Amino acid sequence: MRSRQFAALVEQQPENELFRFSLAQALLAEARPADAIEHLQRCTAKKADWMMPRILLGKTLLGLGRRAEARVCLEEALALAVAQDHEDPERELRALLADL
Repeated sequence: MRSRQFAALVEQQPENELFRFSLAQALLAEARPADAIEHLQRCTAKKADWMMPRILLGKTLLGLGRRAEARVCLEEALALAVAQDHEDPERELRALLADL
């Protein structure tokens, strides 16, 4: 399980957002979305301009039926996608938000 590797790194360096993001991705790959939320939230709190954790957090919350929380994350991610000229994520986020 890749999550064990990244969990060990997070334990050693709990403030390292890259380790947390990798742990969250590993947890999602292992079908453990609820466990990934905390790590994605910490990533979004640490870096206001980091779009990817917001997208993953929004999609994860959406998958767990937490639509109102997902909308907030996805809207924040959309604003970042527009500001940073990321056209593909912008299209994906607009589609996700249109379905909410």
